[in-house]
Amino acid sequence: MAIDDAFAAVSEEERLRILAAACAGLSDIEVLQYALDQAVADLHALSGMVHWRGPAGSQALRLVVAAGLPPMDLSAQEDIRSAISRALDDGVLTYLPVTLDTGRTHTVMLTAVPLSGTSDTSLGVLSVLTDGPAEPPSERRAFLQALASWVTERCRTPEPGAGPSRLWQPGHLEQAMPAVKIGSWEWDIRTGEVYWDGPALKVMGIDPAATPHTIDSWANIVHPEDLPTVMAAVEEAVRAKSLYEMGYRACRPDGTFGWMHARGRVILDDDGEPVRMVGTIWDTTEGRVARESAARALQYMRDAFVMVDSKWRIIFANLDGERLLGGTDLHGQELWDLVAGEVPDFRARCLRAAADRTPAGFDLQWPTDQRWYHVRLVPVPDGLTFYFADVTEERLRDAERAAAERATAERAAWTQELTRTFGEAVSARDVMRVITERVLPPFAATGLLIVTVEHDHLHIVGAVGHPPGFLRRIEQHALADRSVLTDVLQTGVPAFIESRDQCLDTDLLEADAGMNAWALLPLVVPGHPGGCCVISFERPHPFTGEERTLLTALSGLIAQALARARMYDAEHARAEELQRLLVPHDLPSLPGVTAAVRYLAAGAPEIGGAWYDVISLSAERVALVIGDVKGHGVPQTATIGRLRTAARTLAGLELPPDDLLVHLNDLAKELGDHINVTCLYAVYDPTSGDCALVNAGHPPPAVVHPDGTVQVLDTSPDLRLGTAEPPFSTVELRLPDGALFVLYTDDLIESGTRGMDDGMARLTGLLAGAPSRSRSDLDRLCDDVAHGMRPVRQPASDGAALLIARTQRLAAEDVASWFLPEDPIAAGQARDHVREQLADWHLDDLVPTTELIASELVANVIRHAKGPIRLRLLRSRTLVSEVSDGSQTTPRIRRAAAMDEGGRGLQLVAAVSQRWGTRFTADGKCIWAEQPLPPTEPAGHAQR
Repeated sequence: MAIDDAFAAVSEEERLRILAAACAGLSDIEVLQYALDQAVADLHALSGMVHWRGPAGSQALRLVVAAGLPPMDLSAQEDIRSAISRALDDGVLTYLPVTLDTGRTHTVMLTAVPLSGTSDTSLGVLSVLTDGPAEPPSERRAFLQALASWVTERCRTPEPGAGPSRLWQPGHLEQAMPAVKIGSWEWDIRTGEVYWDGPALKVMGIDPAATPHTIDSWANIVHPEDLPTVMAAVEEAVRAKSLYEMGYRACRPDGTFGWMHARGRVILDDDGEPVRMVGTIWDTTEGRVARESAARALQYMRDAFVMVDSKWRIIFANLDGERLLGGTDLHGQELWDLVAGEVPDFRARCLRAAADRTPAGFDLQWPTDQRWYHVRLVPVPDGLTFYFADVTEERLRDAERAAAERATAERAAWTQELTRTFGEAVSARDVMRVITERVLPPFAATGLLIVTVEHDHLHIVGAVGHPPGFLRRIEQHALADRSVLTDVLQTGVPAFIESRDQCLDTDLLEADAGMNAWALLPLVVPGHPGGCCVISFERPHPFTGEERTLLTALSGLIAQALARARMYDAEHARAEELQRLLVPHDLPSLPGVTAAVRYLAAGAPEIGGAWYDVISLSAERVALVIGDVKGHGVPQTATIGRLRTAARTLAGLELPPDDLLVHLNDLAKELGDHINVTCLYAVYDPTSGDCALVNAGHPPPAVVHPDGTVQVLDTSPDLRLGTAEPPFSTVELRLPDGALFVLYTDDLIESGTRGMDDGMARLTGLLAGAPSRSRSDLDRLCDDVAHGMRPVRQPASDGAALLIARTQRLAAEDVASWFLPEDPIAAGQARDHVREQLADWHLDDLVPTTELIASELVANVIRHAKGPIRLRLLRSRTLVSEVSDGSQTTPRIRRAAAMDEGGRGLQLVAAVSQRWGTRFTADGKCIWAEQPLPPTEPAGHAQR
């Protein structure tokens, strides 16, 4: 974009604001000259003039300022005088074509705008002459009027200190022209004659008396070095019929030379051929000298400096600028030819700064020397200047500071994350894992050893990367033995050994094969045994001050985490021991049931959770119990102990399953509302395969049939213990011989990523087709199901239990049953049945006592109860004699006196039997008694 076009693109208001700033402190004549230059430039005019009205009462107009062509004599140019007078009288902008008589007629357009004063009078007229008869565009006329208004206001109110306005004084132009060292000239292209006015002759140093004045005499004045360029510019202007403008040196006759700047315009004849060139010339020596002085200062300044014109051609580059651009003679070369494509975004930023006409700055890395520079772009009237300040060192310092700040932030974040991770470590093993994974890698360490003091000897809490021989020496080392390790333990001061050269030959660390540097950090926590954390390195390691400080700070975190972990480990050990006491460790081996169990501890050290039991009842019946207490802690632990004890006690009383759960429900209510308990109680009878179960809020059991199919019992459980209201629902089912009865807690089925339905589907899949012919098969099945349902890495919130029982029927030949009449003869019939059955079983030695038991129990029914009466004998681990009746009365032993005739029946039964008891049935009760089998009878005859 050309400078004039760029300036024209600025808003009118902004241009006047810039004009006012530029004219601050100038006199009126200087203000008029500056404003006229702007008007000539804006309208691309040949020349411009400002005429001022004389003193009050005078109608004469005097030329006070002129620009471009030589000043016009209004007395000789009637058209111009008429147009200017009309603008002055009418007070409005006037434009009309006028004819100049300069030997040949030439039509130009004169535009005159009044400089309005007060009381509807005008101070003067500002006028410009543009080539051709075309009227100026409206936007340029608008600017000319705005400029005139501003000039009028400025001259009516001069700047402070500018002095009174004397623009009306005669001869002012003659005073002004020499002051600015400007003259005018006219060259007749056809004859070669040149006319210079007085100021032009003075500027050029030409003797006015010397004649003739021709183009050759002018060429003799131009400096020989500049002459080719100047003549080429003149010829180009004539050929192209365009504007001529050139700066050059003039050699004056007195031997001095000065810098001149000439500007001219070609005048065409009627045929459109160049006939004359008219223009102005002014002395620029002072400005040139000032610029050359500035250039010399810029040439050797520390920063690179480059100036380009409006076409991005280099017009100046100091030494450092030439170095950056890679050349010594850069004048006239286009900037983009030197840096094209090598500096990203450089061209786009430069173009944006030139378009915005506002200074801009940015940092970039220059490709020739790979150093960083801050580039400052400053628009100037004819182009753009570049300042390159080397900021490499500053950026390096900033980068180092940023890296240090980033390292500090990262270290703080790492420490914060490490603190959080240590807070989540609950066991000593967890602490070791955190140190190994998060502390050793940042320091490039490979070994870890944590040692505590136990009874004046060293105890290894954990070790990574150390040979066994070294660890054995640590365990055998006493606190009183002198070594670096014991010194740290006793003094609490860290030690940093950077290589083996710093170790004594007898020191304990000499046995640490493969390690060559150590950081020994004391672990000090008030109220806890002292300890030491040893971080080892395979290679010698010089510890920086920052590393020493950081490791020492980390020792406090490790000490606190280890103290918490050791408390956890001790509590966890006690919890596991108490858990083993609360649930049976070994399940009984019973004729009717073979059971296996797996208890999966919770992920927390507190105990609580699941409980289970297998209870042997009368007549080889088996009670299977499983329950779940939600939560952890002492209340939950106490609840497990109470419920399990109560269940075993109530089971010993031979209560029906629903009655037993009524009593457990009452006990749970007494424990408080905070207790959340589920329970499933089942009784299996191996003589019939019948199973009766009651469920208080527990997951339903599963049955694996002998053919491998899995059935999950579709039962609707009652409410949980403590919230249920009796009666409880009893579910009756018959289990096939060899079936698997599977009980479990919900924590085995559900997890954070798996719901109940998915868990049940997985459980049935693991149970389907599972072999269970032997006890070992049952144990493997328990392991497979437990691992498949809950892997080691997925601990439950509460403990989970899995109880699998394989049911077994008693052989039909081991069970004998008879119904007896409700008559005294029933006792004799009972004795007869006993003798015959025991003879078949080859238990003749038990006939007397069994006859006594059977007859006394039958007689007790006849006397105190009601029928129907049934006698049953079972041969299993013991010989069981049972008498059932239809009464709900509970028999009890009475202590008969010496003279009493009755009351000794149950006393005799208790005396001759191993144990006896009573259980209630759906239609009455059953009194039973057990006798041990003779030693000759194989133990567990009926077991399979």
